[in-house]
Amino acid sequence: MKKEKKTSGAAVFMYSTIALTAVIATVFLFLYYAEIYKNSVTFWIGVVSFTVLYHFGLRIFMGEVTKRFDFDYNHPWFKERTFEKKLYKWLRVRKWKDKVLTFDTEAYNFKNRSLDQLATTMTKSETDHWINEIISVTSIFLALVFGYWQAFIVSAVVAMIFDAQFIVVQRYNRPIVLRLMDRLKTREKSYV
Repeated sequence: MKKEKKTSGAAVFMYSTIALTAVIATVFLFLYYAEIYKNSVTFWIGVVSFTVLYHFGLRIFMGEVTKRFDFDYNHPWFKERTFEKKLYKWLRVRKWKDKVLTFDTEAYNFKNRSLDQLATTMTKSETDHWINEIISVTSIFLALVFGYWQAFIVSAVVAMIFDAQFIVVQRYNRPIVLRLMDRLKTREKSYV
């Protein structure tokens, strides 16, 4: 019997938010632009809902797109930089890294995944969040449609800070997994 895949709270939250904001944005922007209920509150509820929909929807979409690509955790982009250990110590990543949301908890399950699979998953996840950083910046262009540059700049910065935490966690954890892989390989060679 095939075991059902458990959906994480983060995934449920994101999909629910997408559905809810799609409805709210559609209703409120329709009310505003059809001049049924044209005021600043109606407009702002519609725009904020649309912006949240944009951020979450594109993140889910791009996460699905990147599933079709192979990721190499040995690529130079994913190598640990000399400054990172000091930065992560200063940020106290070790204390909060286990508290960040995880979209697919099964992908990080040490019991069901090899270290190679975990390192690859971490690399894909980091890539996804770098793409999300670009998505955050592009949201500023929504001001071309709705105006109010300041609001879109603030939403882009907040979204970028939010995604940065996931990049930091992946870059913090992956070298630990890679060092463990190297130790196990060394141990295996010594027994041969």
